[in-house]
Amino acid sequence: MPAAPATPRPPISARTIPLFPLASTLFPEGRLPLQIFEVRYLDMIGKCIAEGSGFGVVALTAGSEVRRPGQSERFVGVGTMARIKEWSTPSPGLMRVACLGDERFRILQAEQQKHGLWTAQVEMMEADRAVTIPEELGNTAQALDNLLQSVLRQGLPESEVPIAAPYRLDDCGWVANRWAEMMPITVELKQSLLALDNPVLRLELVQDALDELGWLK
Repeated sequence: MPAAPATPRPPISARTIPLFPLASTLFPEGRLPLQIFEVRYLDMIGKCIAEGSGFGVVALTAGSEVRRPGQSERFVGVGTMARIKEWSTPSPGLMRVACLGDERFRILQAEQQKHGLWTAQVEMMEADRAVTIPEELGNTAQALDNLLQSVLRQGLPESEVPIAAPYRLDDCGWVANRWAEMMPITVELKQSLLALDNPVLRLELVQDALDELGWLK
């Protein structure tokens, strides 16, 4: 009698994390303000704060951020870890959280728990290598610098500036990620940018998208 096939083992580098499916894409070093009121996420954030851990943000492709009866959630296979920087509880059952994007990850297997929270076995992806922006892509950095300076002149508190310091306007990956967060493009395009391991190619695609939007001079 043939032996039963062995259950596939996850890669040694795999780990299990809680997921927060959202109608947006989080990029490394991107700001993420959240207002939490669902029990599944209040519990999740409370545990993350107590343990000093993060959670995974993935973009929804079906369903909504707030759980509804009879509605299923589907989401992309590549996401970004979120680190909790600040939190407050302005009223019972409500929590405000300020997060910052961290490592990217690829989902190996996802499962929804009884109370609705998604967890997943994930494999962490490599961080972008630092690459100086080539001359032919310099207009993307200049346009971002112009936008950032106009925001900073408003005198907003640092926590309310949509782009978090430090500002690395000479780095391909950083500039590409900041534009990818802000551009009104499809979830599919945002995800393809997030999944790219080549920061120069990511910035080239961002430049094409900015040209189409008429955001570059």
